[in-house]
Amino acid sequence: VNILTKLVAGVLEKNSLPPAIFTSFCGGADIGQAIAKDTRIPLVSFTGSSKVGLMVQQTVNQRFGKCLLELSGNNAIIVMDDADIQLAVRSILFAAVGTAGQRCTTCRRLLLHESIYDRVIDQLLSVYKQVKVGDPLEKGTLLGPLHTSESRKNFEKGIETIKSQGGKILTGGSVIESEGNYVQPTIVEISPKADVVKEELFAPVLYVMKFQTLQDAIEINNSVPQGLSSSIFTRKPEVIFKWIGPQGSDCGIVNVNIPTNGAEIGGAFGGEKATGGGREAGSDSWKQYMRRSTCTINYGNELPLAQGINFGS
Repeated sequence: VNILTKLVAGVLEKNSLPPAIFTSFCGGADIGQAIAKDTRIPLVSFTGSSKVGLMVQQTVNQRFGKCLLELSGNNAIIVMDDADIQLAVRSILFAAVGTAGQRCTTCRRLLLHESIYDRVIDQLLSVYKQVKVGDPLEKGTLLGPLHTSESRKNFEKGIETIKSQGGKILTGGSVIESEGNYVQPTIVEISPKADVVKEELFAPVLYVMKFQTLQDAIEINNSVPQGLSSSIFTRKPEVIFKWIGPQGSDCGIVNVNIPTNGAEIGGAFGGEKATGGGREAGSDSWKQYMRRSTCTINYGNELPLAQGINFGS
């Protein structure tokens, strides 16, 4: 029996609940396919890549089941010319490097106003040099290893693709030769039009790009297939309201002066477009996990009929 299942079962039993409420399986695609095809499971919640999520959705839809998808993110932080630079730099570091870039809400794109571009880059390069790499269980470690050796290979392939599409490595860009799947935290200067920027590289790689106007920044933010999380750093109310309004970010999470990975537990978590449209937690969660029914009760003896129909007395 899976260790996680045992731990949760103990908690459920202590609270006089049946332990079978929660069951955890460790396996490959075969288990996922079985869940997606099983008509006894009315709702399938899937977290993973957009590619696999589309396959899950198609399988579940074929049996008229419901899907809740939380898929790929390609999250951007915008730093305006009036932003608190120190606050922005700390936020960017945590969002881009924390968990070795392996969060769905990791910051993968950094959009800097041209007037503060060099200043922010200089500060970022300085703090990147101070990042402690090692055992994530040790105090003070910000960057741990990638999840698997395959992830490390994907990082290496990604760096080669970045270089082939005109990307300039400002820092990092290499694996760390040591026990474990460690890679260097990486900053890349690249055009927002490069194809590789449209994809999610699940590693601590940050794409930086320059913009002139807020409209430019919003268009770059919205130019990728994914739509999970986004953030802007500014002090101007008019910029904030444009950003969070219908002509602003097209993501499911739209933050101001906090990073993309600052998830508020009370909010509906999820994204739009290729992120899948699902919402976990928050205000919309119950709509996803419960069956909704409309109920009309007639307490009288008469039957009101539409369109003037009358059965007579």
